[in-house]
Order: sequence, then structure tokens, then C-alpha cells
Amino acid sequence: MHLSEISQAQKERLSHIDFRVYFLGEIGRSDLVSRFGIGEAAATRDITLYRDLAPKNLEYDTKLKSYVKSEAFKPLFEYSPTQVLAALSQGFGEDFVGSHKPMIPCETPAELNRPLLPTLAVLTRAIYRKRVVRIKYRSIESGLSNREIVPFVLVDNGLRWHVRAYCRKRKDFIDFVITRLSDPLIVESEPEEHEVRESDIQWNRIVEMELVAHPKLPHPETIEMDYAMQDGVLKVNVRAAVAGYVLRRWNVDCTEDHSLEGAEYHLWLRNRQALYGVQNLVIAPGYQSRKEGIQNG
Repeated sequence: MHLSEISQAQKERLSHIDFRVYFLGEIGRSDLVSRFGIGEAAATRDITLYRDLAPKNLEYDTKLKSYVKSEAFKPLFEYSPTQVLAALSQGFGEDFVGSHKPMIPCETPAELNRPLLPTLAVLTRAIYRKRVVRIKYRSIESGLSNREIVPFVLVDNGLRWHVRAYCRKRKDFIDFVITRLSDPLIVESEPEEHEVRESDIQWNRIVEMELVAHPKLPHPETIEMDYAMQDGVLKVNVRAAVAGYVLRRWNVDCTEDHSLEGAEYHLWLRNRQALYGVQNLVIAPGYQSRKEGIQNG
């Protein structure tokens, strides 16, 4: 039998077996019973099917009375590091039934602000349906104002969640901090052509940043290993609209002569010229926008 011939529900249970064995080293019937609410007979069938599909992956441990990872183990499914870390730190799976606990001890950065779910739900529905949203928005510079926006994507900048949208008041595409937004209401009308994602130049422009170990570090090879650099360079393709966020989040020294002082600066932006015209570089460490003639929003 091939994976393509298996139902989606059973495929999810097989993925759970594969994941636990790969990252925790063992799987038992009780794991499947508690995770999916199935009977022991069904759990046994799932493990048997998994062994048929990947006969070299499991060995039975009589002391543990469960199956453990073999030396010849090869994962049956593909995983991304983001997916794995989220599963280990928050609980495996996408369902929201019951409580989820970390699979191993994990500590993640404290979240100081979180979007209100009713507000978030309106924005996500508008994005999905391609609709206009009326909002009240409180900005640092202008305080409270009424806006009509055309949202098209959520953005996590590492500190807070934004929604990227066309603002009819500013007549431009900008980022709105979701926690500063209130009373959203979907307008049952379709956006105009110049208000949609395809017209956002900063969003659609891709820039390649060349990051290298900061020249002031005594052992740059440590940073090269840290970021899996090739020939001493980490090339990162990002949208122009989020370039500033990435540079700030990773404390990348953007000065021309790598002159920023501080233990937090492990990386230096080698090709500053590639970011000419990127609008949100005002938040990038050491990037002198006025001197360079860059216009920031």
C-alpha cells in the first residue's frame, strides 16, 4: 500500500507515529489512543500499517512495551524546522480540541501583546474574501482615526503582528499593528484595482540581502556555522516591505563601515546598495536613510 491510497484521517495518525518516533524516539498504542480518541485495536492497526510502509523504522522494546526508533530509521513524511519546533513547543497537530502541552521542555520568548481574536477574525475573513474593512486605528503620530483599508496578508515581524493593507486615507500600502486596531467592520464591496496585493510595489519587490559575520568578531567561523553560511555568506531573499523587520529582528549592522558597537551585532549587511528604495529601513540598525536619500514611509 502507498500513502496516496490512505485516507486523510489515517495519514494524520501515521504522521503522528512518524513524528514521535523521529523526535521523541518511541511510540505506543496509548499515545494514539489519547491523541486521537481511537480504540486500542485501531491504534494497533495504525502501527501495523506504519510498519508495512516503513519496515525498517521501528523496533519493539519488550521492557517499555512500545516501539522505539531503529538505527535504520528514515522519516516517512517531510518536516520543516518551523513545523517541528512549533509541534515540540506547543503540541503536535492543528486541532484545537482539548488542552495541548509541549512534547518536551521548551521555553519561548514572552509575548507582550496578542491580537484580540474577534478583531483578528474580521481581518482574516476580509483577506480570504478580498473585501474592504472599516476600522478605528490609533497610531503613535496621529492618534485615533477612522480608516478604510484593503487587507491582504498578515505579517509577524518578530515583535508583533501586522496586517499589510492599502489605506484609503494615506492612499498607500502600509502596515497596521493589529493590537492598535478596533471595531473592524467588513464592507461588502470589492477593492479597486490599485488597492490590491498585485499593486503593492514594496510587497512584490524581492531583494537579496547578503549577510556576513560581523568583521569585529574574533571568531567569525562561529557565526558562519550558526547561520549555515555558504562561503561565509548568508543570502536571504525577502520582500522589500519586510526587509527592515528582518534586519532589526536579527540585529544586523547596516552601517557602511560596520561601525555599530555592541555584543548583539553578530551580522553585517554587506550589500547595502541592494536595498535602495526600500521604504521601511528607518528601523534597520545603523541604516542612515536621509544620508542615502532613501524615502521611508
